[in-house]
Amino acid sequence: MLAFCAPGYAADTGQADIQPAAPGKTNPDIAAETLIIKAEPDVKAPASGPAIAPYKSNPIAVKAVDHSIYLFSDRIKERFSLYLSRSGKYLELMKEILKSKNIPEDIVFLSLVESGFNPYAYSVARAVGPWQFISSTARRYGLVIDWWRDERRDPVKSTEAAANYLNDLYEMFGSWNLAMAAYNAGEGKILRALHRSKSDDYWSLLKTRHIRPETKNYVPHFIAASMIAVNPEEFGFKNIEYHQPLDYDEVTITGPLDLEVAAGCADTTVEVIRELNPELRRWCTPPDMPVYILKIPAGSKEIFLKNLADTPEEERFTIETYSVKKGDTIDKIAKKTGVTARAILVLNSMDKVKPLKPGTQISLPPKEKFELDRDDRFEIRKASYKKSQKSKAVKARNKKVLVTSLNIKKNTVSD
Repeated sequence: MLAFCAPGYAADTGQADIQPAAPGKTNPDIAAETLIIKAEPDVKAPASGPAIAPYKSNPIAVKAVDHSIYLFSDRIKERFSLYLSRSGKYLELMKEILKSKNIPEDIVFLSLVESGFNPYAYSVARAVGPWQFISSTARRYGLVIDWWRDERRDPVKSTEAAANYLNDLYEMFGSWNLAMAAYNAGEGKILRALHRSKSDDYWSLLKTRHIRPETKNYVPHFIAASMIAVNPEEFGFKNIEYHQPLDYDEVTITGPLDLEVAAGCADTTVEVIRELNPELRRWCTPPDMPVYILKIPAGSKEIFLKNLADTPEEERFTIETYSVKKGDTIDKIAKKTGVTARAILVLNSMDKVKPLKPGTQISLPPKEKFELDRDDRFEIRKASYKKSQKSKAVKARNKKVLVTSLNIKKNTVSD
């Protein structure tokens, strides 16, 4: 969930923290932001009203929703305007998916609250994508997360997973307010909060200490965001330039394909290919998949297939090789080449680090196309922390042994 700047709002999740790319390179984390396509003047805000249970007879609910409306329409108005603009790209696509899963269409505005409709949103809790899935829940609902791709960033697959999860939560709680609260906090926390407060109503939980401030704000934020998204001008949002709805063709790729090659075949740019396929983390489609469905600009399928057929197999996928030298280990090669040890293991289908024979050819990512993403940087920091903690533990143990030895020696001399 986006960390909106509101008093008392929990700080354990956050908006996507986008890192700048190195000069001359395009950072995939910001591709979606740099490729804003403005809609034509006749593109309007969504017309349907929000599917929200009546709340105006409840003073606690009214106060909470009014606070959220003030937050969005005043304190973070500029940022919220960006979210509204971006909604035009994904709104109808996501609504259709929710409708097919028998979910109220206006639940789509949870994505507005969670990520501002940003496929690259990444919270400090490592929740990812437009629906802000943590990895365990994402995998439970069928999303693939590996070194090559993160389907939490796929607007279609993540929306399908979110719809299935929300359906399960609604069946569990029988209330969309409670289902949404559980989506934010986890079903276990909401079940315990209801049991401790002897309540079956979301609004009653706002008076207790059984749920965090973030969850207390969550449903009010959703209601406020829905109201503003449906009638932006009523809340002071004028002349919102909505992005064009996402439109694309799909092609079946048999074998790994560099995104640069794909872009050339579709007569477009790598940035556009990344924008259409935000789940891809690397410079190519996953080599471990014999078949991959790639999205390309609408209307380019015919020219893509023709150009791909004319591209020699050896020019479709880029990989570098390294000849193992005496004394080399995976870690040493990683330091020498600037590639993570995990990348080397994945590229060479190794389950774990093992001794290397001199002369062995090791596959490496192409330097000019490979970039670390957020998860890579997290894993590097995590490994570095573990290494430092292990070093500290060894030093502490050695110090203890030394002190014990000196004491024994001292006692022996005294005797």
